[in-house]
Amino acid sequence: MLDRPMYLKPDVAIEPLFNQWYVWWYLISPATAPLFVSRLHLKLMQSFVANPDVHVAALQNPALMGGPFINHPVSRVGDVKALLERTTREQADMLAYTKAVSDLEQLLASSKGESLEPLYAKVPDLLRGYVELHYDLAHRANARIMEPLLYRSSLYKESSQSISLMRVSGDARKYVFSTPRLEGDSPLWLQVPFRHEGIDALFRMRHTPGSPGQVAEMLGVPSSAAEAFADLFTETAPRKPEPYTGPGVRVRYFGHACVLMETREVSVLTDPVISYEFPTDQKRFTHADLPERIDYVLITHGHADHLMMETLLQLRHRIGTIVVPRSNAYSLADPSLRLVLEKTGFRNVIEIDDLQEISIPGGSLMGIPFIGEHSDLAVQAKTAHLVRLAGRSMLMAADSNALEPRMYQHLAQLVGPLDALYLGMECEGGPMSWMYGPLLSQPLPRKMDQSRRLNGSDSARATEILNHLNPKEVFVYAMGQEPWLRHVMVLQYDETAPQMIESNKFIEVCRGRNIPAERPFLSRESILE
Repeated sequence: MLDRPMYLKPDVAIEPLFNQWYVWWYLISPATAPLFVSRLHLKLMQSFVANPDVHVAALQNPALMGGPFINHPVSRVGDVKALLERTTREQADMLAYTKAVSDLEQLLASSKGESLEPLYAKVPDLLRGYVELHYDLAHRANARIMEPLLYRSSLYKESSQSISLMRVSGDARKYVFSTPRLEGDSPLWLQVPFRHEGIDALFRMRHTPGSPGQVAEMLGVPSSAAEAFADLFTETAPRKPEPYTGPGVRVRYFGHACVLMETREVSVLTDPVISYEFPTDQKRFTHADLPERIDYVLITHGHADHLMMETLLQLRHRIGTIVVPRSNAYSLADPSLRLVLEKTGFRNVIEIDDLQEISIPGGSLMGIPFIGEHSDLAVQAKTAHLVRLAGRSMLMAADSNALEPRMYQHLAQLVGPLDALYLGMECEGGPMSWMYGPLLSQPLPRKMDQSRRLNGSDSARATEILNHLNPKEVFVYAMGQEPWLRHVMVLQYDETAPQMIESNKFIEVCRGRNIPAERPFLSRESILE
């Protein structure tokens, strides 16, 4: 059966894993992965092994689902302990790296403005040759970690990368970032690096028939998993969308911050997060609604609901160019998105700077400054994308927060007439430690942590953007409400949630100015002629 031409079933999902934990940006870069292994994963596993009942009890409360609790029953304590011991043993250099980073911070803190040259000999041995010491113009010492060199060191562990394949029958999936995958969780847990060509061969079969047997051989599927692997395939051809050949720009909302813009000449997809296809009453676009070739994929920033490796790996074979914001090489909080994607097999990744414009067929892409939503950290790898196609312009502003409204005053003339503004309004995000805590050698006091939140715009800030850019139409998106995002976001708002109240207020402001405005949900299609 596996030698006949077949298709991949539309409900097949992939989970990319690092050391058995669901992967995101910070778990790929060797500059940051050791910090998350040491300061998050080990601590969670130690806590679970010591007090599993606390974790089980906490997760009976849905409000704590995104918290620091492992979602396994008490009966899996032995498996978690085994992973804890194996991590401590096999990732010893990661633990040493984390200590070296802390020691280097202490070393630099002792500097009083004198030459840093004598300190090079005192840099922890594991970091020697991987860091450049420098001062800022206020004479505060810091270090630049040479991230490209680290990718060529033993700290970049492709051997710790793996994938899990499964079929999904609905949107319900457990929250993924606080819980490791354990032995026996899936028969199709395959030890292959993310760049493996077998992943492309597998997901190419979503739309083009291929040989399951050849793909099984490429991926090293064991004979014990042959039956489970065979269940991923069908002889039934999938739905195939017709290429868009109409006038103007067809705009399709795929959910969250994922929007597909198509003309006769080109296709552009933002922040891909795509629903799988299975019987449901909720109308949605799925992988079957994407063009066979996606000319440009635009990433606004590295947060896991915008740069989702689970989706990107499935689309890698059909992406022409992927456009990412340039990172700040002087900040551990800001590893290079270009390197992350290149090292995981993406072949044409380009960086875009603020106000840089890239020509594309029938239009252009421009990077627009994106401030806020990153807890006041020196994160440069974030950009809003101004997409100009067929004489129309759309600003995909992601989670921009108008902390300084005057910036949009400066941008107004440059941006010009704006047909559509897409703006996220997650106005009450988590505290800094929820996302960035493992990067900190010393935790922030609670008051500081709570004040430095991952906030997008509220109604007042969104209105400031509106005042200066004056779009013809507004869409509040990236709200995390689609059910197929629950495993990464755990957000379910009712009408009393601040995010809903603020976005409703903003929509009313827009309508009061005769600007059509809405908060799309599940799917939406329009034509800009």
